[in-house]
Amino acid sequence: MTEQRPPAWADPSVSPARLDAQGVSRRRLLRRAGLFGAAFALGPAATPALASPRGGFGGEDPRLAYLVGDHHVHSVYSHDAKYTFSQQARAAATYGLDWMVFNEHSNFGHANHGAELEHAEIVRARAENPRQLIFQGLEWYIPAAEHCTVFAAPGPHETDLLTQFELAYDGKLLGYTEGSAGAADTARNEAHAVKAIKWLAEQRRSGYVDDVLVLANHPLRLGIDSPHEMRNWRDAAPEIVIGMEGAPGAQGAAIPGWRGSTSIRGEYENKPTAQSWAGYPADAFLTYGGFDWATATVGGLWDSLLAEGRLFTITTNSDNHRTVFDTWKNGDWPAGQNFDSTGKLPDPVNTGTPQPGSDFWPGEFSRTHVGVTRYGYRAVMAGLRAGRVWLDHGHLLDGLDVRLRRDRDTGRGVTLGGRLRVRKGERITLYVTVTTASRPNPQGILPELAHVDVIRGAVRGPVADRDTWRAPDTRVVQTRDVSGRTGTYTLRIPLTVGEESFYVRLRGSDGNRHGAGYLGAAVDPNGPVPHEPGNGDPWADTWFYSNPIFVDVAGD
Repeated sequence: MTEQRPPAWADPSVSPARLDAQGVSRRRLLRRAGLFGAAFALGPAATPALASPRGGFGGEDPRLAYLVGDHHVHSVYSHDAKYTFSQQARAAATYGLDWMVFNEHSNFGHANHGAELEHAEIVRARAENPRQLIFQGLEWYIPAAEHCTVFAAPGPHETDLLTQFELAYDGKLLGYTEGSAGAADTARNEAHAVKAIKWLAEQRRSGYVDDVLVLANHPLRLGIDSPHEMRNWRDAAPEIVIGMEGAPGAQGAAIPGWRGSTSIRGEYENKPTAQSWAGYPADAFLTYGGFDWATATVGGLWDSLLAEGRLFTITTNSDNHRTVFDTWKNGDWPAGQNFDSTGKLPDPVNTGTPQPGSDFWPGEFSRTHVGVTRYGYRAVMAGLRAGRVWLDHGHLLDGLDVRLRRDRDTGRGVTLGGRLRVRKGERITLYVTVTTASRPNPQGILPELAHVDVIRGAVRGPVADRDTWRAPDTRVVQTRDVSGRTGTYTLRIPLTVGEESFYVRLRGSDGNRHGAGYLGAAVDPNGPVPHEPGNGDPWADTWFYSNPIFVDVAGD
């Protein structure tokens, strides 16, 4: 167990003395690539691409720069959080984030008052932080299910879009929360969620907003997101519903001696209820190495979605409401005011004494890396939609670049989220370029990557049973021991091409805690495992995951 330390800067309302070193180095890299200079000269909508993809049977993707972000951050405009925009934005800058989404909880106070006030603060924050991309979003209570992040590209209608959506489609506001099997309102509520997603897609198609995305949050925290619902959301508008949190926020919930003897990372301390989908096993309601069971289980729910041959992106984030070891508390309400009447909590007050909390600051522990070809809001959204995404905890890596190409080709190859077209029997190689951590993380630990796992699954097309959560042909096919390797190095991993299309994805960890995966050692010999309740030091069990690359096998 590592000794837990408070953040390096004690008062988040005061501008930090320096940016996180990794954030600085990444910005220098982007400047050298010409991204930042062009972005601020031309504006985010007009920035030039790094390179244009070229055609060819083997496929080739452009050069990328990775921007680090968090799509799940709360402020005083959420009824259960406590920080100002300034505190969150400065924390994000301290820990090296390039983009972030404020996704406040739905309720009538927010819809009637807070969303408009929030937008004014976001506009001001964008002006004050020109090198940070700050999105306005909403945490949608999905009818009959859990939560989603919904966020739009900046524009004249971003707030109107979110407010209209909140009032017309939010499950909590409408009372459309029932989702248990056989209940009278379940079918209506599930259908309303699909209708909501189609409405968002129409706003994008019509040009009312430039772009809008939806990501499912903490899908197995309560187990009320059934496999068929997730497939229904995706199929309603796959360009809108692009994925889910592979790892939830609240990663500090089980720091030993902090929150309680029953605490689990992610606040996954729930037992199945009448609202939970009955097909999930009891062990699904835990995190594994800090990751949601749906993602952490090789051959599990995420793989069952990928095995249909369709991309479904994973992310990680802070879900920051209340930071561990923080000394701030909510301010007191003036007489006669409450959240319903104002849409905003009073600004927080520093007590000087640690307050309850489970979260880390944005970028402090959880990071989503998105590959972009230009700098800007729409570029980040395009990178997320394309699946050019990898994620890590504890600043495990400084960088990751993944390319797959036919041995006969000389180009860069296809990267995360992409598709490589090949013929049966062709030789292909996976190139995994790792840049190891070069400096201590915010906890003062210099992370060390111990292994890289290659996970492969057959692509079989749409499933007959839309509630299946198994991908029986997915397994870890290779593990590379990289203990002691530092700096930047490239792993070259040959892959065989048979008659079936398939996908490959990557995973790795610091090697501190692992064991047989949920579906057995034959499928996953060294996977993440649950921690003992109340004893889940997140800094001592860190992992990275990548999105897949698909290999489409053509006939002779």
